[in-house]
Amino acid sequence: MSRPIIEVCAVSKCYQLGRIGFTSLRDEIGRWWRRGRAGGTTAGAKSDFWALREVSFDVAPGEVVGIIGRNGAGKSTLLKILSEITEPTTGEVRLRGKVASLLEVGTGFHPELSGRENIFLNGATLGMRRAEIRRKFDQIVAFAEVEPFLDTPVKRYSSGMYVRLAFAVAAHLEPEILLVDEILAVGDHAFQQKCLGKMRDVAQQDGRTVLFVSHNMAAVSRLCDRAVHLAHGRVAVVGPAESVVAGYLALASEVRGVWTRPADLPLRGKVAFVAARVRDETGGVTAVVPHSSTVTIELECVEQATASPWLLRVSLVDAAGNELVAAHDLSLAVTRGAQPGRTSRVRCTWPRGFLRPGIYSVGVSACELAGNVPVALYEEHEPLLSFEISPQGYHAEVGRALLGMRADWESS
Repeated sequence: MSRPIIEVCAVSKCYQLGRIGFTSLRDEIGRWWRRGRAGGTTAGAKSDFWALREVSFDVAPGEVVGIIGRNGAGKSTLLKILSEITEPTTGEVRLRGKVASLLEVGTGFHPELSGRENIFLNGATLGMRRAEIRRKFDQIVAFAEVEPFLDTPVKRYSSGMYVRLAFAVAAHLEPEILLVDEILAVGDHAFQQKCLGKMRDVAQQDGRTVLFVSHNMAAVSRLCDRAVHLAHGRVAVVGPAESVVAGYLALASEVRGVWTRPADLPLRGKVAFVAARVRDETGGVTAVVPHSSTVTIELECVEQATASPWLLRVSLVDAAGNELVAAHDLSLAVTRGAQPGRTSRVRCTWPRGFLRPGIYSVGVSACELAGNVPVALYEEHEPLLSFEISPQGYHAEVGRALLGMRADWESS
């Protein structure tokens, strides 16, 4: 049996909150004394935040592994450690191969260089010769669909163009290990499917290893051999993707009709969610909605900084992880983006009789718009809320269909 290509051994990562610059000698001596009393760690210090605690797992060559978990679970921190962007506080990571990573928009490319120059720069970083990069060049450009802008500095690219080129470079320049964060939420549906297909080809045809963070549970189930579920910085479960996803969705399906932003979840993006609720047609906040009632998802968002027009997207996901339907508020987006500090309350209402009895989760995202197209992800929560459709008023005329829709009929 071959050795694992990735070994994560008891990895922990600690950040010190609220401490900037130098501290006094007295503070450092105090921290040293507290660390000694705590048995050699600083876990008891209020300023310490452990993003990861004792995380361990292996990945075999050619495996596709999904990393899942709620926001703040430590998924992105783990990928940054695997990408050698940051070091673990304790523990060890062993990587046996060249690594290409696609984490955040703006990383990996030099903004002053053109798309063409950045392709060669990234290839050189991976240890490839210029002739090898030339052989892959046309495939990269065709996949990214940026040929008209190839000689333009990438700082002038939209976020969507940037991501397309970054993914194309990472996937085509033959790394043994490809790390992909949930950045693929940026871009249209066709591009996302194209990327998922390429990741599958990279693993199945080329025998390379893929780790990717995703909130798309259906994609994780289809694409991945195994999954790692992180919860509060620790490994909750490692196992076959379908069973790990099923367990995660079962936890998420505990109905939760109200959400308030936790105090320890920082407001990072230009637009952030601060509260959310499920309401029935009476206007009451609830986690159980009769089949005969409309379902309203109410969102409160705050504009952190002056931004481009931005769009909200709401999706409904069933207990099997299938995204059944999604809607966006494009008609409202044009009025937003120029009032930092403003809080917006937006409601999305689905018709009565639309959903079969069962438990559903709600995913939400806020995206920057350019030309009525989402180009950058400000914030995403999947799931944010969950609710149950009760059988009250339900008639089984929809058969096995996932959704029940009323249609207009006519005869001639």
